[in-house]
Amino acid sequence: MASGTTAPPPPASLPRIVAASLIGTTIEWYDFFLYGSAAALVFNKLFFPDSDPLVGTLLSFLTYAVGFAARPLGALVFGHYGDRLGRKKLLVLSLVLMGGATFAIGLLPTHATVGSAAPVLLTLLRLVQGFALGGEWGGAVLLVSEHGDARRRGFWASWPQTGAPAGQLLATGVLSLLTAVLSDDAFGTWGWRVPFLLSGVLVLVGLWIRLSVDESPVFKEALERAEARRSGEEEKLPLVSVLRYHWRDILVAMGARMAENISYYVITAFILVYATTSAGVTKQTALNAVLIGSAVHFAVIPAWGALSDRVGRRPVYLLGAAGVGLWMFPFFALVDTGSFGYLILAVTVGLVLHGAMYAPQAAFFAEMFATRMRYSGASIGAQFASVAAGAPAPLIATALLSDYDSSTPIALYVIAAAVLTLVAVALARETRHRDLAEVTAEDGEPSGASPAAEARTV
Repeated sequence: MASGTTAPPPPASLPRIVAASLIGTTIEWYDFFLYGSAAALVFNKLFFPDSDPLVGTLLSFLTYAVGFAARPLGALVFGHYGDRLGRKKLLVLSLVLMGGATFAIGLLPTHATVGSAAPVLLTLLRLVQGFALGGEWGGAVLLVSEHGDARRRGFWASWPQTGAPAGQLLATGVLSLLTAVLSDDAFGTWGWRVPFLLSGVLVLVGLWIRLSVDESPVFKEALERAEARRSGEEEKLPLVSVLRYHWRDILVAMGARMAENISYYVITAFILVYATTSAGVTKQTALNAVLIGSAVHFAVIPAWGALSDRVGRRPVYLLGAAGVGLWMFPFFALVDTGSFGYLILAVTVGLVLHGAMYAPQAAFFAEMFATRMRYSGASIGAQFASVAAGAPAPLIATALLSDYDSSTPIALYVIAAAVLTLVAVALARETRHRDLAEVTAEDGEPSGASPAAEARTV
């Protein structure tokens, strides 16, 4: 393989590429998390007013889960075209779709105005959000991963991952500010719309930055090799190839996502319900605790990513999964005290441990798949898992609280997910030293496959 294939970009370009990925993921996660926070705080009253408070919250979280249901479809569509056309074009499209749907939610009439049409419209826009986010993550982390080299890939690829806590920080911060300065009546009447409408401005900024970066050189060279090899022969669909040659890696990625995804939504979304209904904490206090925890989460993710460059992706990931599982009982015990300081401690430690999984995840997943099927493989593994993990997590946690009036079943639910992730990552291969340009089908193909078959899938 020519050295030019894997040479890192000029020093000035990599930070720009990281910034382009980070601003886009921040905006998209802002949009996604904003819905989750609003679902916990006001949507139960605005769109499901005929239900009792906890049932209304369940219905609100159900529309929240619908967004996750659309993410696998987004992963399939964006992964296919991202592997065929390139990462950049699909990232621009995902940003436009997400921002447009979020802006439209800010304009929606409520149940009091249009009746049952209101939750239907809300659900449709949530589907668009999920579809867009299903394609965003894979492209954003690959754009960074494929521009850098293996030596510091964990560190640089972890920066798009900080878009999740940055989006959470921004969404929670805006909501916290509005709830602090507005009365409950004003916030429920019109104040909740402001952060959704703000998304329109953020998308324009994101597009301006994202349009300024170049396509991944690793992808461009792989595309050129594929074109030169094809000689009139039809190339296999990326989805078909990735399921044939990398099905084990997809299963590992899905298992790795279980504890990471479930714990995150319990700590950041469900906590807004639990703290206010069971621990007697005010809405403002719960939001502030998530706000502080998200700031720390943002800061530690690059550090965990850098550590994965030194000791490997698997050890850091395993530490995070085990830590989250062990933290769940102390987490709820601290929240139950009703103390703001203990609430901050519970959320912050939980998110720091979550970061140990989330930080190396970008490089870990990117290093599993061959270039011409990497967008599909990483996106499918990540987003299909989200349907079973993050989508129902707040819903399951709320239902368990309603049925048992105790945090114990919820803690056991997260611990079970942690065990599943520990098994999946323990069975995975270490990928830290892989050159992305040299990852071929043999890394995911059953032994005995022909070299010719491997070559066709690079």
